[in-house]
Amino acid sequence: MASEQAEVVKEHGLVSELFVGRRRVGGGEGGGCVSVLSEALRYRCSVCDKGFSVPSKLEIHQRTHTGERPFECPVCEKRFSISSHLLRHQKTHTGEKPFECAVCKKRFNTSSDLAVHHRTHTGERPFQCSVCNKRFNTSSYLSVHQRTHTGERPFACPACDKRFSTSGALTIHHRNHTDEKLFECAVCRKRFSTSSRMLVHNRIHTGEKPFECQVCKKRFSRSCNLTDHRLTHTGERPYGCPLCHKRFRTAGTLSVHQAITGARFHCSVCDKRFHAPSKLEIHRRIHTGEKPFGCPTCQKRFITSGALRIHYRGHTGERPFQCRLCPKRFNTSSHLSVHRRTHTGEQPFPCPVCNKRFNSSSNLLVHQRIHTGEKPFECPVCAQRFTTSGALTRHHRTHTEERPFQCPVCDKRFNTSSHLSVHKRTHTGEKPYHCPLCHKRFSSSSELLVHQRSHSGERPFPCGRCDKRFITSGALTLHQRTHTGEKPFSCSRCTKRFSTSGGLTIHYRNHTGEKPFQCPLCAKRFSTSGALTIHHRGRQQPICGHDDNNVTFTQCISRQEDVRGRCPDRRAHTT
Repeated sequence: MASEQAEVVKEHGLVSELFVGRRRVGGGEGGGCVSVLSEALRYRCSVCDKGFSVPSKLEIHQRTHTGERPFECPVCEKRFSISSHLLRHQKTHTGEKPFECAVCKKRFNTSSDLAVHHRTHTGERPFQCSVCNKRFNTSSYLSVHQRTHTGERPFACPACDKRFSTSGALTIHHRNHTDEKLFECAVCRKRFSTSSRMLVHNRIHTGEKPFECQVCKKRFSRSCNLTDHRLTHTGERPYGCPLCHKRFRTAGTLSVHQAITGARFHCSVCDKRFHAPSKLEIHRRIHTGEKPFGCPTCQKRFITSGALRIHYRGHTGERPFQCRLCPKRFNTSSHLSVHRRTHTGEQPFPCPVCNKRFNSSSNLLVHQRIHTGEKPFECPVCAQRFTTSGALTRHHRTHTEERPFQCPVCDKRFNTSSHLSVHKRTHTGEKPYHCPLCHKRFSSSSELLVHQRSHSGERPFPCGRCDKRFITSGALTLHQRTHTGEKPFSCSRCTKRFSTSGGLTIHYRNHTGEKPFQCPLCAKRFSTSGALTIHHRGRQQPICGHDDNNVTFTQCISRQEDVRGRCPDRRAHTT
């Protein structure tokens, strides 16, 4: 019996550690099983202690640690760690596929690929995980799956240090940095980062459903869908929860169950639960205020190294993620993903209450707070509450008067980067957003959105105390203060308070003497644009005397720069 086991070991060359762990209790013929296998795996890897039956297998394995790839394709110079992988690769150049499936006539360049493919027809999954009993059709898939139990992620991204359980997952992830999508659909030109994703996508156009259930003849476009479907006939529930032993028909339902019940590490402060102690450790920093990662440039501190890395790109200007459809670049892959949807029009996140759709889950979350009324972020100065942390940050600057974003042209400062971006367009004249109904152009998307409501008559913001409705949330907020009497903006020089930041700004000029609005005819200056308008009320004189200018004095007060740009005699507009 022992010699038979040794023969099996010799035949397979490499024996799984899970198989080695299956000891037979008692003596007799099977008593030598463990010793035979231990002897068979006497060549150990010095890095991970994995055992092999022959030195050549160990040598090949060690290349996974060293990264060595000694076998090079003479056609495309791609390199491989194993000669057999090179031989298989070379057939992609010759087009040779000598092995044909007897069921669907699909051809393959190796007999092993054919054998694996054939299991999609038979449903055979001979490789079983000893932890959760999940079954796989290849040993390599089993090995990758086992890392979900061990947590092993041996492949690190050189760009962002994110780690992956397979080299293929790393390769696909790395294309997020390069925006590389090598595979293009010949029908709709949509591009994909992997050939398998493109193959599945192509079936949308062809209607091909190559995977048929042998029981009810129902067909599927993906083998995994067929596998899940078969279980409806057998009643089998192959996916077991290791904690409560409840069983499930699909891996997806097991994952949902584990997400709800399987989080073993809970926070002692708020009782939130996590699957991994590392996630709990990061979460605890929210309560302790610990921010162990400091920016070397501005000393701002962060809870995670990833947050620091993204922040630091704000100093370096690095935006490693570029859209392939326009020149725009982004500092995170998630921002790029959301941006891409502005080209495709995709809005995959619907609101369950009003069915409005959004291009990101975070935008949906913020929107849902309109329905719930939730405003989880409170200002520590005036106790005003906000639906997003960003809105709170911007609001808080009205108290501190902080304006960290400066225009490089006129040195004007702003409290948000988006306001600076919109302001810069007053220098460039750029108005990239146009109304499809009247073709009027705007310098910001928010201005366009508000303008479009003048066509539709939409007033989506109702007052909860009266029947009035408003075009913008800001207008609603200002109106609500007429009911509450709230005046959240206080002057730092006197005790006077105001209901709007604009009112405070105008008042503050009484202390500073600032008068930023100048009459271009008499050079008299005013503290508000309204006072300047009153100064010229009734005058319909062109500002420069040119009839072709066709702009009245009153009209040009708020847009003098625009008039100067269109007047043939620009010197007439200098003040």
